[in-house]
Amino acid sequence: MRLLFWYINTGENVAMNKILVIGLLTSIALIPAAIAQTPLDQLIHTQNYEARRCSSSNADLNKNGDGAGIKPGATRVLMDEDGPGIVTHFWNTVAAYDPFSGRSLVLRVFYDHLEKPSVEAPLGDFFGVGHGAQKNFTSLPVTASSHGRSRTCYWRMPFQKHIKITVTNESPTYDVDSFYYYIDWQKHVQLPQDTTYFHAHYRQQHPAQPGNYTILETQGKGHYVGTVYSVHQMETGWFGEGDDFFYIDGAKTPQLRGTGTEDYFNDAWGFREFYTPYHGVTLYEGVLTGDRVSAYRWHIQDPIPFNQSLRLDIEHKGSVFNDRANLLTSELGSFLERPDWVSSVAFWYQTPVHTFDTPLPPVETRIPPYTVLLPSNLTYRADPPFLVIPQNPFLIYAPNQPNATIEFDFEVQKDGRYRIDAVFLYSVLAGVYQPYLDNVPLGKAIDFVLVNHDPVWDSLDTHDLKAGKHTLKFVGQPQIPAQQRALMPKLNGFGLAALTLLRLDDMEGYNAVLHTKTNPEKTPKN
Repeated sequence: MRLLFWYINTGENVAMNKILVIGLLTSIALIPAAIAQTPLDQLIHTQNYEARRCSSSNADLNKNGDGAGIKPGATRVLMDEDGPGIVTHFWNTVAAYDPFSGRSLVLRVFYDHLEKPSVEAPLGDFFGVGHGAQKNFTSLPVTASSHGRSRTCYWRMPFQKHIKITVTNESPTYDVDSFYYYIDWQKHVQLPQDTTYFHAHYRQQHPAQPGNYTILETQGKGHYVGTVYSVHQMETGWFGEGDDFFYIDGAKTPQLRGTGTEDYFNDAWGFREFYTPYHGVTLYEGVLTGDRVSAYRWHIQDPIPFNQSLRLDIEHKGSVFNDRANLLTSELGSFLERPDWVSSVAFWYQTPVHTFDTPLPPVETRIPPYTVLLPSNLTYRADPPFLVIPQNPFLIYAPNQPNATIEFDFEVQKDGRYRIDAVFLYSVLAGVYQPYLDNVPLGKAIDFVLVNHDPVWDSLDTHDLKAGKHTLKFVGQPQIPAQQRALMPKLNGFGLAALTLLRLDDMEGYNAVLHTKTNPEKTPKN
């Protein structure tokens, strides 16, 4: 502005003064239009579309049963509509006894009457958390709440002629009791000529094979917008030394080259759980065998355009340690290819519509070989022994006193390293309990008190177990729960929904590098 007034106040070169004044005033006038790009700014303009919704709402508006079940192997159509249109909001929640429903339920989106999908991914992975795990997190396009059971995304999904969105229950044994959803969309008269289609695709290697892991390979014109990356670790050590490589339009060498896995996800010096609008780590359990991680990176501020093709690879390299106590002297290598179980979802927009010829990996390969034990089928003992209420498949204990104990027996058929997890029932009626495995305490006491009633997945760590019987015991503690309310009943309850065992020795690739390095003559232990 000082420059503007200086030229106005001088008598030199009047014609040039006029040109500068007009140019600067025009630029100033255009500033609000250039800035007005946020959703809030767009609300001042007329919305030129019809608001539509597909939902699980009961056809009888006087009834409350708004969620329908999905039998094993069955598919539910969530949306089947003609365009042009744009899906703007998709929320869903699931009531299922399957502890891995995030991996066994599959989301598919079909555009313009094509027989093959352009979005195909397990429900949990699409919404930012792999492994069938359930976690809360918040990002700009995707969120999860209610202990991971409420999933929401705001990815725009345009379509010209038609769209069909489905969810398939690929569990061989578990019903989905209820699937609730909202899909909000805009019905348009026409869409701009340069509108691209939203795509998402799940891939996995269980375990990762020699060479780089490919997250996406596609032909067409578009831009890459996001990655969800999950690793189930088969070696002790840091898995994330691998770099990311983007090959654009058939390039032989990558135009975009990374410096490390955590660097690509905008973290540093390893991982820890955190959430931001554009990047974060939704699940991180550590560096030991059996530990799991999921991370996301949204390229919303920095989309990666391509005119002909795009391939995104990432190395799966890192350190490997043995089980000796002094890790500083037990490292077998710092940049070794690791046979971890790797999976991913790529997110991108492109035209023409891309579909997938290779079928989704079957559910029995997406989920590790867990053994799921229902508490109502386990031998249990309680002291005091009253108010033990089996409610298949749950078991609820309400001793009405803090100094209570309940224990469960389970058996393993083989010696091995076992990951133990449980789904507990947190509630306003619960208490604080210290878990034990074979009379050895497992970490700190668990506060099961919540102001509402929720099943929550908890890890009970990884252990070397001998074949035979073992006992999980939970001993009530006198401490006051963190969410204790003055009017809450003091029942000191305990609830167990499921117990899962995973023998890591049964996972292909488990300790393969460790065994090769320490004894080259010995084949990997599986």
